[in-house]
Amino acid sequence: MTTRILPAVADPDAARAVISLLSQLPGAEPAPPVADSTQLVDTLARLAAQSLDELPEVVLVHERIGPVPALELVREVALRFPAVGVVLITADASPVLFSAAMDSGARGLVTLPLGYEELASRVQAAAQWSVGVRRHLGGGADVFSGPGGTVVTVSGAKGGVGTTVTAVQLALASRASGRNVALVDMDLQGGDIASYLDVQFRRSVADLAAVDDISPRVLQDAVYVHETGIALLLAPGDGERGEDVADRSARQIVGALRSRYDVVVVDCGTYLNGANAAAVETADTALLVTTPDVVAVRAAKRTVRMWDRLQIRKAEETTVVVNRHTRGTEIQPALIQKITGTRMAGVVVPANFKELQGVVDAGRMHELDARSSVKQALWSLAGELGLVGPPSAADQRPALGPGKQLGSGKQLARLTRGKGGR
Repeated sequence: MTTRILPAVADPDAARAVISLLSQLPGAEPAPPVADSTQLVDTLARLAAQSLDELPEVVLVHERIGPVPALELVREVALRFPAVGVVLITADASPVLFSAAMDSGARGLVTLPLGYEELASRVQAAAQWSVGVRRHLGGGADVFSGPGGTVVTVSGAKGGVGTTVTAVQLALASRASGRNVALVDMDLQGGDIASYLDVQFRRSVADLAAVDDISPRVLQDAVYVHETGIALLLAPGDGERGEDVADRSARQIVGALRSRYDVVVVDCGTYLNGANAAAVETADTALLVTTPDVVAVRAAKRTVRMWDRLQIRKAEETTVVVNRHTRGTEIQPALIQKITGTRMAGVVVPANFKELQGVVDAGRMHELDARSSVKQALWSLAGELGLVGPPSAADQRPALGPGKQLGSGKQLARLTRGKGGR
């Protein structure tokens, strides 16, 4: 049996040593090493989109991989690509690290300096496990595999530019086209989704922060699913609880949602913390909302530069959405693109707060009139981002069932009663 192996090693010398040993393993077919966590996940997602059989049986993760720490990367790969056996390469052979690696989803651990016998044993065990899982999945088991749904983060260049309105309308547009959609409030201290939709619910994203393994049942308890199918994961009611959600927790939460929904829209707010930074880093599309004025555009430029310095997101991988656009404004999208160095959304959202004022004041954003120019623009943006339209056959998987209609079940009960929800 041929064992395909994908090494994730940042250091060139270490990569050469790994490839040299792998080439000596019988039946091994090592792929060219990837140099960072983003490249690894992107490579696996591309292969999984073609077919489950295209994925390598084994992924080797070196302890010095970056920018995502090795254990967090192991957890993400194990969660998003459950048919791949992950082996961690590390110089620390302590029981504590071994336990942490197993908890993260690793199928084995190889210590440095590398030895042929140990590497061969761990790779063979991980490959056999991977083959068994794929045989099980091929037999029709109701287990999701592959790259998962699409994750879109919506961040604001500064406060008040329309971040939450954009996130809510993108989620509604996607759901209206038949997708399974989750809307997450990752603005942990000042999240407004509950206010915009006039909802109350006792669970929040903070309740998932301390969970090491987010099962479908745990996820179902934390979200509320409206009768239309939109799932809402709120920010904590007490802002100080937002500190409980670390970057590691955020990655796990986003990964769990990605595996259950076709589209995951994450409202990241304006203030950068570890949690929403992790969401932006792992997103398929990162939107940055700004308005066409000097202060907001300068803030957008600062945000883009900060993301680049912190290795969260490159400027060319960020999409800027211009809100409250008018033909007469001096700052047009082309100028914003030149200033920020980002991609620009083809759709601009017009300045027409009169259309929004009634539904915003009433907390009924989901009832925004279908004739609204703002709504039409945002739903067109959803189409531009590929969030609307029938899901593919690979995406037609069961979502979480409706939440229990407790006293707090008003959370999403009104989400689509208005014209906008239909």
